[in-house]
Parts: sequence; C-alpha cells; structure tokens
Amino acid sequence: MATEAEFTGANGRRIFTQSWLPEGTPRDHVVVAHGYAEHSGRYDAVARFLTARGFAVHALDHHGHGRSEGARAVIERFAQADADIDTLIDKVRRDSGLATVKLIGHSMGGSLALNYALNHQDKLSGLVLSGPAIGGALPFVQRWLLALVSAIAPHTGMIALDADGVSRDPAVVAAYKADPQVFRGKIPARTAYEMFRAIRSYPARVGSLTVPCLLMHGDADALVSAVDAAPLFQGIASADKTIRIWPGLFHEIFNEPERDEVLALTADWLEAHPAR
Repeated sequence: MATEAEFTGANGRRIFTQSWLPEGTPRDHVVVAHGYAEHSGRYDAVARFLTARGFAVHALDHHGHGRSEGARAVIERFAQADADIDTLIDKVRRDSGLATVKLIGHSMGGSLALNYALNHQDKLSGLVLSGPAIGGALPFVQRWLLALVSAIAPHTGMIALDADGVSRDPAVVAAYKADPQVFRGKIPARTAYEMFRAIRSYPARVGSLTVPCLLMHGDADALVSAVDAAPLFQGIASADKTIRIWPGLFHEIFNEPERDEVLALTADWLEAHPAR
C-alpha cells in the first residue's frame, strides 16, 4: 500500500504525493510524473512492479490534477509544475541520502520530465520517457489564437482527446472513463499553450542533455505521435541513450496488453543504471 503525503507547492497550492516502498533497503529511488488529465494513482501497477524489483517509487499529482489543488486539468505554468517536481525530488534525495534519482514521465508528464531534466540534470541519474508529448507543431494562426485564449480565458476547453486511444485493453479504457479523478473535458487553453510553448523550446535545448535516457513510444499511438517525438529523441546528446518504439502499442504503453514486457524492459534499464 502506498503512503500518502502532501506539501505546499508553487503559488501555495496543496500538492498530493504518494510513495511505494520495497521490502528492505531500496536499490534506487524513482519519481513518476503522470500525464495530462490523470493522476498518480493510475501508476499503482507500475509502482508495484518496480517495488518488487527493489525500487522505491514516488509520485505527485501535478497542480490541477488528482488530489492536488488547482483548477481542473489546468497547468498554469510549466515552471510551477517544474518547481513542484523539484520539491518532491529534493525531498526524496534528502530522505534517501542519494545525490541523484531516476525520473519517469508519461505523455504531458514526459514533457514535464524532459523540461525538468534540462533544468536540473545534476539531480538525475536517469530519465525515462513514455509516449512523451515533446514534438509536433501548430500553424502560426492557431498558435496566435491559443496564446490569446490562454491569456484572456485560460480555462476554456480547446482540444478534445479520444479516451479509446489510451490502450487496446478494454478494461483499461473502461477504468479510465469511470475514474472520477480523470478529467474528461477538452484540454484547457492555458494547459495547451504551456505544452506547445515547451515543445517549441526543446529543439534548441536537448543538445545539452547528457543524462542517461530510456525513450519509449508506441508506434500506434494516436494521441501523441511517435513520429513527432522522433527528432527530439535523436537530438538528445546523451551518449547513453536507448530508444524503443513498440510496434502496435497505443498511448499508455504501461497499460497495454504487453505491459509486462514494457515494465520488464524499464526495470532492466533502471537496474543497469545503479543509484548514485
């Protein structure tokens, strides 16, 4: 069972966290950044798999998500989400005595994790990205409109996502649709603006990233394109970089029928990069 806690995050918001601990001394500590509209509780199975392999797992609900405070599904600023991730990572580093930890990010959380790594790579010994929303572009007129709506009506829904695209497993989709902590409305203008603004910054920044990376994507992902992410994967400067594109998998590769294979690869990669 996970232990729950909270801290005061950016702008004074209450940020919910939870941790899953293995039996005995952890071999390493891993922090998870969840995706848009969801929450840390959806990573319980991931955490249990990793704790069985000896890892301690920690996660937060980003502001506006899950049990954290904030307007629903609204990421006011990537910088604020970055500060909250940093607070959790600093706590894990302090409590564990480790200088660095591993960071796993999925979808929007993959973008937040990449952004965090670019800002704080001295605090990380490894970065794992799953279906990260780090590529793609909008035409100029759409960018201008999104910036305008973000400024004057930031909570306005702009982009609809198809819940059926999260997994090929009907039980996963049904649970996603029934989960009261999953936001089912359109992506708010502010969240979309912050996501696309971060995406536009990455091509000029990823050449500085030297942290070991495991980069994974399903090639049948209709929510976040693996093709759009590919140039960023290639642009990351790390000499220790593993790229795995999973044939036929949808967006949530940790929740696909092949989940055990995906999780085993992830755990093997984490084990191959010892704590430091």
